[in-house]
Amino acid sequence: MAKETSGNSGNMKKVVLCILLTATIFATMEVALKIAGTNIDSFELTFLRFLIGGLILLPSALMESRRSGYRLNARDCGWMFLLGTVCIPVSMMAFQIGVLSCNASTAGPLFCINPLFAMVIAHLFTAEKMDRDKWIAFVIGLIAIILMMRPWDVQEGNSVKGFLIMLFAAATFGAYAVMGKRSIGRIGTIMQTSVSFILGSLVLLVIMVLTGHPVTDGIAANLPVILYCGIVVTGIGYYSYFVAIRESDATTGSVAFFIKPAIVPIFAVLLLHETVFWNTVAGIILLIIASTITILDKFRKR
Repeated sequence: MAKETSGNSGNMKKVVLCILLTATIFATMEVALKIAGTNIDSFELTFLRFLIGGLILLPSALMESRRSGYRLNARDCGWMFLLGTVCIPVSMMAFQIGVLSCNASTAGPLFCINPLFAMVIAHLFTAEKMDRDKWIAFVIGLIAIILMMRPWDVQEGNSVKGFLIMLFAAATFGAYAVMGKRSIGRIGTIMQTSVSFILGSLVLLVIMVLTGHPVTDGIAANLPVILYCGIVVTGIGYYSYFVAIRESDATTGSVAFFIKPAIVPIFAVLLLHETVFWNTVAGIILLIIASTITILDKFRKR
């Protein structure tokens, strides 16, 4: 009994550490992308970071596949191609453009509403329906969005264009999450993410070539920040998130996304010298409340 208790305690510490690591790494995402995006083409940066991140995850994905004994087939690859296309050339490209059109302290929390969009999309297209708590969380999230955007008086560094693009990125990432949920249990969490990242990056590469965007320009001059975005943010960040899920469950792992909005402004102030206004703080608090309601609702159902 003592050994079992000790093992559970050690496992919980690992989960908490992974959640905090994920939240902290993801909280640096907007700041790092804003810094990198001023020196390198947005398409190129998005392509490189998800290609690198997908390749970083690939060894763990192959080990996951060996453990489960599941082998990919043509249908799986086609499905992950679709997932990758929705995620990288659509959602993450919009995310990168939105980051450059907003303050990082606003862009980060705005993107964190993607679980609320996922709930509505799941309600419309799957058997997973909204209940009272989810609707309450969604309404609180909408109020948070309005507060952070403050459309009646857009603050310096923000723009209506940036808001709309970031909301589109959050909505399409929510769609990616709902789509991925259909197959992630069969294919494997890390395998599906790794392969969809790689395939989505290759789709973006084709778009870049066809539209004349640079593919390798500025890599040498911006190598440290590119590697940070690819290896740390996309690779290690997602890996620690998946470890938290593996050692607990998806609901517990998603706490990382609820912590992130509170950390993003700290990095934005320290590294970008942004000013965080009262409405941004109020919006973040409401987002955390909405997220807490959502996760408590999931725990109750479990």
